[in-house]
Amino acid sequence: MDRRQLAGFLRSRRERITPADVGLTPGPRRRRTPGLRREEVAQLAFISTEYYTRLEQARGPHPSREVLAGLTRALRLSDAERIHLHHLAGATPAPPSGPCREVRPTILDLLRRMPTAAALVLSADYDVIAHNDLAAALLEDFSAVPRHERNFLRRTFLASPAGERQWYSRSGMEVFGRTAARHLRAAATRYPDDPEVAALVHDLLTGSEEFARLWGAYDLSAEPAPLKTVRHPLVGAITLNCAVLDLTDRDQRVVVYTAAPGSAAERALELLAVIGTQRMDVPG
Repeated sequence: MDRRQLAGFLRSRRERITPADVGLTPGPRRRRTPGLRREEVAQLAFISTEYYTRLEQARGPHPSREVLAGLTRALRLSDAERIHLHHLAGATPAPPSGPCREVRPTILDLLRRMPTAAALVLSADYDVIAHNDLAAALLEDFSAVPRHERNFLRRTFLASPAGERQWYSRSGMEVFGRTAARHLRAAATRYPDDPEVAALVHDLLTGSEEFARLWGAYDLSAEPAPLKTVRHPLVGAITLNCAVLDLTDRDQRVVVYTAAPGSAAERALELLAVIGTQRMDVPG
């Protein structure tokens, strides 16, 4: 346990967080230092203020896993920071409890800077955790559906009765389903204690015969197809290039749909960029 380095790390993480970041009111008393107060971190971590103060003064006892978990939560540490905290405390890092759903600001900025491409970010269990305007127009405005339903697999295999929601052609569904089943099986292995991952697997297996068949095939060699044909209710079938960029440090994927220059698909995307998410088939 490196008490001095641990103390400095805790202090630096505390000072970068504002009360508003964690749902606290600033209070009437003026803050002499930036960030949270020690008693606020202790409250959020469910430990005593005295104990946390001793840790920041490099004279605290060896923190338990429960204390480290509380500090990780209170200080909103990234996975890399969580691992570093454990190393400083002389403890073996515990595996992350669930997929990371926090998107880096640089990735969010990248999505905004691609107005002619439909782009979204998926967590390890296919939650849509970010998307740009063209992705909302092409597929769905995921921000308009409940948090529980913002999952690409739920919206593909479970969302509508009688197969009304079929973004892909039948052949495209087969390829996508094999790849998704492989990725979800790997996520379930990496996050065995995450209730959301377990619930997603259960719902897909019990609610979609198609996904259950693909899951049961144990096809571990499936790879994403470079072309996707997306069915849109207003502009019809659009064949797009599909690129998947892995963000390995956060176990996330950026999916980008683009059209070949001068193609009918490019003209369709341009139209969708103008239409946006408004419904043109329903009278106002």
